Amino acid sequence: MTTLLRSVNIGMGLLGVLVLSACSSGPKSIVPASAIQQVDPDEVEEIAALLDRGEVRSAEKRLRKGLDRDPMNPSLQVLLQGIEGDARTDLGPKNFSYTVRSGETMTELAERFLGNRLKSYQLAKYNGIDVPDALEVGRELLIPGQSPNAASTPRSTPKAEKAAPARPKTEVAKPAKPAAAPGPRKTVDHAAVRRARSAGLVALNQGNVKQAVSLLRRAAALDPDNKAIAADLRRAEQIAATVRARQ
Repeated sequence: MTTLLRSVNIGMGLLGVLVLSACSSGPKSIVPASAIQQVDPDEVEEIAALLDRGEVRSAEKRLRKGLDRDPMNPSLQVLLQGIEGDARTDLGPKNFSYTVRSGETMTELAERFLGNRLKSYQLAKYNGIDVPDALEVGRELLIPGQSPNAASTPRSTPKAEKAAPARPKTEVAKPAKPAAAPGPRKTVDHAAVRRARSAGLVALNQGNVKQAVSLLRRAAALDPDNKAIAADLRRAEQIAATVRARQ
């Protein structure tokens, strides 16, 4: 009887091993593409704003979390390349000199000359600048690529081209109309503009959307021609509208 029970126990043990082996060798589950969580464009803008303020560590932390959810996001890849890549290698050695004018920001210059506002931190690294938002008027920058002025230089008139016929002596040239005198330009307090914009972006990053809209509207009122501030304000107002709709 004891021998029979021992044989039964051995048989049950072998059966359990076979069952576990079959389960472990089954097909592994594959994560479907639909499980990827796309990163919201507003989150991309907030990460870019952190980089523009020189908060690289915080920006990189949020950037990598976003890439974990959406590894092929092109905007996040651009920001990551700006952090990890060599700006001189990525943007090329050929460049031209440019003097920063009143109201211009690194984000606006990156949009104008590089075709992507998210490359503002990369453009700053190209010029040895740690904080893109600290860009000063009159600063000499090196812009990668060919100067747009070089392409628009007028060609010399060919020698074979006939000269324009002279006017008849009887024709009397009409006096040119005097140009209208330009109106007085409003003086922009750039320090106050930078403070209001920076505070607004910080508030937006902390989730204080209402305060962010108020501060960015103040910055826009102080410098109404600043396209970068106008873009920041539109983004903040869109976020505020989304928050109101969800309430």
